[in-house]
Amino acid sequence: MRPIGVVAFVLVTPDEIRALRQRLRCTMQELAAALDVEPRTVISWEDAELFPTKAAIDRMRALDERGPTSIPRKGRRRAEAATPMAALADPEVWRLIRKLLAYAELRQQVSDLAADYPEPD
Repeated sequence: MRPIGVVAFVLVTPDEIRALRQRLRCTMQELAAALDVEPRTVISWEDAELFPTKAAIDRMRALDERGPTSIPRKGRRRAEAATPMAALADPEVWRLIRKLLAYAELRQQVSDLAADYPEPD
């Protein structure tokens, strides 16, 4: 017999939402569109001002199972993604930059690797 009045809560932390966006390779705006919520809602989740509802959590899990192709990429064209400036919109680029800033050894390895590449236009 179940205890009366017990409610099971499923809590998704801000770090889990950021990790989901990294796995899906999407922006906050793209995740919001895929979940059919306002972008400010996703920002509030990641800032721990609000927490997602069970329905939103279920939709996030479904997106995660389907992977990056489940995210609609409105306004992104392949040609734009190839330009250095367009790459700044990619969350993966910022993840790499944070690691480069944090680890001197990694910076040196990247510098050594980059020496063989020509300077971009």
